[in-house]
Amino acid sequence: MKLKKQLGLALASSVLGVALIGGGTYAYFSDQEVANSSFAAGTLDLSMNETALIELEDLKPGDTMLREFSLANEGSLKIENVFLETAYTVTDILDDNTDDYGKHIKVNFLWNWNQESEPVFETTLYDLQQMDPDVVKRDIWDPLWEQKGGLDSEEVHDFWVEFEFVDNGADQNMFQGDSLSLEWIFNATQGDGEEK
Repeated sequence: MKLKKQLGLALASSVLGVALIGGGTYAYFSDQEVANSSFAAGTLDLSMNETALIELEDLKPGDTMLREFSLANEGSLKIENVFLETAYTVTDILDDNTDDYGKHIKVNFLWNWNQESEPVFETTLYDLQQMDPDVVKRDIWDPLWEQKGGLDSEEVHDFWVEFEFVDNGADQNMFQGDSLSLEWIFNATQGDGEEK
């Protein structure tokens, strides 16, 4: 029995040796490189220097109100468009209005000094609700000139706006004591994507 045991042990050792030698013949060279990428999105950050653009009391037909404000791009991307959205609510304290007070408050102009443009010109708040003018677009009438617009990063545009309580020459007593709360929302959008 000792012989069988020795033969079995010798056979197992031989198989193990052949496996180790055979395994070594399949060795190969290798190398590795790693590529890392990152994608960081830019930001659009429109800010305004005046959050309460206008607050007036005791208005009467014929009054005009001139105000200044600024819009700034504090983000890292160019703002291509800034669309003006208008909404208002009227408080009729006597509940006697037969007309909309917003039809009697006119925006004579909204002038962008930096673009030398007038995105809003002689319209009422009532009509302005149906519009969404781009306040940073440059109005150029000559087709040979390049039409530029937008608000570059860290750029500031200064605006003048004039409101008027229109005196229509008729009885406007229904508006006595009424108030109008105006909300202007400036919606900034990016330009088209580009190859980087």
